[in-house]
Amino acid sequence: MSIPADYHLHSCHSGDSEAPVRDMITRAISLGLDQMCFTEHMDMNYPYGSHLAPGTFHLDTDSYMKDFQTCRSAFDGRIGLHFGIELGLQPQIADRNSRYIRTYPFEFVIASTHVCNGKDPYYPDYYKGRSTESAIREFFECTLENVITFHDYDVYGHLDYIVRYLPKDAAPFSVTPYFDLVDEILHRIVAGGKGLDLNTKALYSGLAEPNPCTDILKRYYEIGGRILTFGSDAHSPENIARGFDSAREIALSCGFTRYCTFENRTPVFHTL
Repeated sequence: MSIPADYHLHSCHSGDSEAPVRDMITRAISLGLDQMCFTEHMDMNYPYGSHLAPGTFHLDTDSYMKDFQTCRSAFDGRIGLHFGIELGLQPQIADRNSRYIRTYPFEFVIASTHVCNGKDPYYPDYYKGRSTESAIREFFECTLENVITFHDYDVYGHLDYIVRYLPKDAAPFSVTPYFDLVDEILHRIVAGGKGLDLNTKALYSGLAEPNPCTDILKRYYEIGGRILTFGSDAHSPENIARGFDSAREIALSCGFTRYCTFENRTPVFHTL
């Protein structure tokens, strides 16, 4: 395995997965991973509407932690397991998110933008009645507001998440029209000593680029960003570490020579 550490994973404790924690771990071991970090969804104040049951993305953290600790003991010596979280950011809940992070012994925290002004770009309603460019710009404006208002995280998740879900007739994504926003986001991430999640889900879902795309990764490196984790965003065992070989080559092409795992929220660097 080119990158033996998957740092973005979801099990049945996330509302959009049915995979038992043990099945995820067994698959990772069979692939030769030596580390994996579960990053279950916690999206407070998510706009459920009619498409999801209320509470789908509100994590039962105590249940998750108990299951995780049981599995960590059961698999001790076979793989390094880490207790993480993927936290959905919105400016109005920044204080709630901060209190939540301090309540549990998380070893790794991904911050993500899943909701923009009350809508998730995953759903077509987000794009209705406006241009795709306007929708993308709003997404990056919300992301910038999130990095300004919330700081208790380790890496930012799939920074251009919206690209996965653009309308089918949308032009291929280019970061150029949004460079003003993306550049400020990246400068704030670097200034805060934070990293990026090189997320491979797009690569095994039919897209040519990971999240974030190559141009964003290059810019992050140019301005001094060096903290980079690899995550499959797998919600089922068969997707663990998918796309990692391609993602490694992309990271190398952007200038990176190392990637990170985390120990108690502190980055540990490894050679790519």
